[in-house]
Amino acid sequence: MSTRSVRRPPVLADVARAAGVSVPTVSRVLSGSAPVSADKRRQVLRAIEELGYRPNAAAQALVTGRRSIVSVLTADTTRYGYAETIRGIEEAARAVGLVVAITVLDTDAEESIEAAVDLALGQPLAGAIVLEFDIRGSRALTILPKSLPVSAVSSGSEGRRVPRALFDDRSGGRDATNYLLGLGHRTVHHVAVPGSGRPSGRTLGWREALEAAGAPVPEPLMSDWTARSGYQAGVSLARRRDVTAVLCGNDEIAFGVIKGLQAEGLRVPEDVSVVGFDDHPLAEMWTPSLTTMGQDFAELGRMAVGFLLGRLGGGAYRAPSSSLKLVVRGSTAPPHP
Repeated sequence: MSTRSVRRPPVLADVARAAGVSVPTVSRVLSGSAPVSADKRRQVLRAIEELGYRPNAAAQALVTGRRSIVSVLTADTTRYGYAETIRGIEEAARAVGLVVAITVLDTDAEESIEAAVDLALGQPLAGAIVLEFDIRGSRALTILPKSLPVSAVSSGSEGRRVPRALFDDRSGGRDATNYLLGLGHRTVHHVAVPGSGRPSGRTLGWREALEAAGAPVPEPLMSDWTARSGYQAGVSLARRRDVTAVLCGNDEIAFGVIKGLQAEGLRVPEDVSVVGFDDHPLAEMWTPSLTTMGQDFAELGRMAVGFLLGRLGGGAYRAPSSSLKLVVRGSTAPPHP
């Protein structure tokens, strides 16, 4: 059996070595996303030609000037809200011939976020969409070049001025808290999600509702988005005699809080009412079924694509408003006499 040597196609690192520049510099030349000196650009283009390096997307961008990739910068792809938003972005982008490339922001460290943004900019981008749900998204948004068309999905409009698909977390937090107060609870405890450099809108709305009602404002417990942190919070809350109602920053936390309360011998909702946020698919199937503030994350993603098309001059786009709705299920009740 004979073997034949097969020469592998050149990759980005080969071009960088041949041109005597860094890989990010080659990426910037291919994408046009950041300035590169004329000398380095000539070196890179010469190396590309000599090596025959022609990735499809980059070749199209070099020849036609048209770009079809949208980079989605996100801190997570698995949590419900993140995943549903990305699904909406992908659906809307595909409908207009755009390709979605996801770049994950792995850590809060500034150098890690800068590296992720640099990786995204190494592609021939039409634009970028940032999921500004957390501190990583907020930081990424500040360092994307001003020349790149950008939109965001966010719960607030502070920081860099870009078109944002907004969900009104603040009013949702107020509505959920007022619902629990309306059931007769003296106050509402809160297990908060991390904010994007400031308290989340859900936490702000919770506090506003309590203050407007003249109710005590307990110190919120912080979580890390996960059911495990919710469980720990639930165990802690169960050991306090004054807790009859809890607003959780998301449904996963609420699942954990319910388990933590139950592990300490309390009943939901007979002893403690629990409200979540987001209307996770498991909320209806949980025991007890979870009362929650529901919102359409996929629609937010589609709105963000529409705003980006507006930046790209792709025609008018009428974005529907995003609304939240309280979904009442079995985890809430008036306080036990």
